[in-house]
Amino acid sequence: MYIVKVMKIHLLTKNEGKLKAARSTFDKYEIELLPVDKEYPEIQAESSLEIARHSAVQAVRDLNSPVIREDHSLFIEALGIPGPYMNYVEKKISADKILEIIDFLGNRNGWFEVSTVYAEPSGKTFEHTFKVPMTFGTESKGDNPRGWNGLIRLDEETRAITEYPEEERLHIWNEGYEAVVKYLTQG
Repeated sequence: MYIVKVMKIHLLTKNEGKLKAARSTFDKYEIELLPVDKEYPEIQAESSLEIARHSAVQAVRDLNSPVIREDHSLFIEALGIPGPYMNYVEKKISADKILEIIDFLGNRNGWFEVSTVYAEPSGKTFEHTFKVPMTFGTESKGDNPRGWNGLIRLDEETRAITEYPEEERLHIWNEGYEAVVKYLTQG
């Protein structure tokens, strides 16, 4: 096995869930993640990969240290709107209203696009993108559902993501972090 040369990597996030998911992967390989609190511009783009790449490249120039940036976005098949814009749409359209729209259009399917970019000061990058299938339920469920979270059911799950602990979902979101570790450990 290739020995990891980088033992500390900056992770661009303020999101405790993303930090927990990343640490559950990197801790196994004794790679220390250093969360970065500084804000880096998040560009408007049609893919999570473009957004993650831009932020990672900006941060690596600033920090002169390896950086990881993960970005995910929700794509709803019936709407055809690029996923990165969905955060804005979710702020404008309530859970009840999106259910009406989806019912009218007759397609409850979608996916999360998750992109992870690892960047080094040398300019070298590693990029990984994957999809997490989802569907919209017929009613909002769970304790304190924010936005559309009480409607979203991940791949073949009957519970809304608000109905089960985040720890049960870590393996779903870790694919990008696992790909980075594989890249680092296999040269």
